[in-house]
Amino acid sequence: MLAESVIQDFQGKVAAQVRLLPEGVGRYRVFTPFRFDDGDHLAIVLKREPQGWTLSDEGHTYMRLTYDGDAADLLTGTRQQIIADTLGMFQVADRDGELALPVPEGRYGDALFSFIQALVKIADISYLSREYIRSTFHDDFQNLLSEIIPEERRSFYWHDPERDPLGKYMVDCRINGMERPIFAYGLLNDTHTRDATIALHQFAEWGILCHPIAIFHEQEAIGRNVLARFSDVCERQFSSLAGNQERITRFLQERLSG
Repeated sequence: MLAESVIQDFQGKVAAQVRLLPEGVGRYRVFTPFRFDDGDHLAIVLKREPQGWTLSDEGHTYMRLTYDGDAADLLTGTRQQIIADTLGMFQVADRDGELALPVPEGRYGDALFSFIQALVKIADISYLSREYIRSTFHDDFQNLLSEIIPEERRSFYWHDPERDPLGKYMVDCRINGMERPIFAYGLLNDTHTRDATIALHQFAEWGILCHPIAIFHEQEAIGRNVLARFSDVCERQFSSLAGNQERITRFLQERLSG
């Protein structure tokens, strides 16, 4: 068993309700009064490793975040930055999805307090308002296209400088370097989809030839009539960004090399 002083340090620095449950040699389940918003307790284990005692979530926190989305979403845009900033702030390591914090110099209570703060802050990504989460979509859209397409072959927020100097008919990303450019749209809602439909009709009026594609945040959230009208002018659509990164990447790479 751990020394009584360790348990007292946990209780003195964190909460009197902290308990430890032995789970084999050199391993304890740590119970605290802190919970996720759905009522589940934080998943924390204290285990002995070659370098000393370490607090770990054993991958539970990231697993919870993927309940509401694709794991790849955690690696891009605003979510990635929030996680990276939090890990750096509390000196927590990401070991291939396992969050871990070595206990420094016997400071068990301080380590547990920091670890709990880190887990709660990262878990809060799931409970940000829906509009805030949706606001990361265009960041994710641009980040993905920036990874696939060389800088000299892409222009974000493009408009025709001669026919449309004020930018009334915008393209989220123009991809050049081929006979016909690709006009790529990242579509979040009905309004964006209507705007893209109008813009593509106007480009056709002007005789601007292109290959239009669309990447939706959630295609099923688009109104039926709005989507039907857009489908008349768009060659290729991806129903969502989450979960379709590989398909989008493969499609664009084939077009770029064709």
